[in-house]
Amino acid sequence: MEFIENKEEEQKQLNGIFKDIVKYSPSKIVGTIGNAIIVPVYTSLLPPEQYGIYSLSIAFLSFLCIIFSDWVGLSGLRFFRQHQLAQDLSKYLSVLVSILAMNIFTMFVLCLIFQNSFCTFFKIHPKYFFAVLFLIIPVAIRALLFQLLRAQLKSASYTFSTILNQIMTIGFSIFFIKFFHLGAIAMLLAMGISITLTDLLLIYQSKIYIFFRRPKLHWSVLLPIAMYGIPIAATSLSAWVINQSNKFIMNNISGFTDVAYVGVAYSVTLPLLMTIFSILTIAVIPRVIRMYEARIDVRPIISRFTGYYILISIPVVTVMSLYASDFVNMLANPKFHQAFRLVPYFAFGTFFMGLADYTTLQYHLANKTYIEFIVKLISGIINVVLNIALIPVLGLEGVGMATLVANFAYFFLSTIIVLPGLGLLYPIKQLLCIFVSFVPFYFLYKNMANGRSSIPEIIQMIILLLLFYAVYFGLKFIFRNRKTA
Repeated sequence: MEFIENKEEEQKQLNGIFKDIVKYSPSKIVGTIGNAIIVPVYTSLLPPEQYGIYSLSIAFLSFLCIIFSDWVGLSGLRFFRQHQLAQDLSKYLSVLVSILAMNIFTMFVLCLIFQNSFCTFFKIHPKYFFAVLFLIIPVAIRALLFQLLRAQLKSASYTFSTILNQIMTIGFSIFFIKFFHLGAIAMLLAMGISITLTDLLLIYQSKIYIFFRRPKLHWSVLLPIAMYGIPIAATSLSAWVINQSNKFIMNNISGFTDVAYVGVAYSVTLPLLMTIFSILTIAVIPRVIRMYEARIDVRPIISRFTGYYILISIPVVTVMSLYASDFVNMLANPKFHQAFRLVPYFAFGTFFMGLADYTTLQYHLANKTYIEFIVKLISGIINVVLNIALIPVLGLEGVGMATLVANFAYFFLSTIIVLPGLGLLYPIKQLLCIFVSFVPFYFLYKNMANGRSSIPEIIQMIILLLLFYAVYFGLKFIFRNRKTA
């Protein structure tokens, strides 16, 4: 397929992306605040062992969602525009719902048959096993409907639903923990209620009931969804291995308390960071798909937003890593303080994972998601091997090193396996300005870190970020003026 340069359409979609970013931002900002609130609340209300059990349960939930539900929603996003143009959305959405229903039914059958094997392998109590099984139903429905809202470009509806879901989850969790003393099960129950209520709202917002008809499973619809979605499920499973399997490995070696430290470090890094970083990708990807379907060269716009991602993420990740101990003290109960040892590894691992969203977008556009699966599978194997080798020797640091190396490997491999016409155009000038901006950042940090500064750590973090961006935008202003002179 040949792609043409269309500056007019590119500018139109660029303006649309910025508008969508503004619309999506409240949900992501509130989501970040919600995630930041959840950690101190949960770590204060739960002992390490119960928090460890909760972390394992959520990891098991994500494992099941990856295999049986998430890929259906992502397929819904990828092919929505194609079927919208063909005016057969009723057939398409009916097939999507049917696939999801069959997957969930299959999941229940398999989990009930192999219940003992699952509980033994994942070291999860039957009580939490069945709680997760029933929780996956509203979670799977939410995942599909959220992707449909994105495909319909209903960013305001997406934002409102996300915020409401976050508030309800926190509120119900506190209620069940404080008044019923249910421990980790309280949070799973709270998630189930809040997500179910959100699903009802999403059904109304997406208007899926208007399109839904008695499904006829046409191969012309099923085959592209399966060819696109199943490799995505395999890819996501490899990502799960990179970022979640360490909890189960750690539990087998050290027990629930160390799992709790891993869970806290994970909670104060990946969910917080990716919620903010995804403001860009959640707005960019649907419009890039539209441009690609119109055979417009999407590389310039992907390159632009890759630069924006690095500009937003790398200073934040650096500050979080430099002040890891203080950061964990602010967001978690003191009994979980040891989690700070993992923060630098998890933070930079999250950075590379987010950056790979831009380098792997080429595989999604070309419907060659099997390549992404191979890349992530290799990274997942690296992670498991390193976890098994390093945890007995280095403990928590072994988990961190394994996660960082695996995420970097995922990003690196996606930069060298490039499809024709979809290679990333690196924003060299922007990267140079970012690098130069770190020079005064470094000297100021060394000056404040030598023990003579009486400035509170949170203020130091803010000052460092302000200095970085002041220097960066100053450099951009100088270069722009020279160019116009």
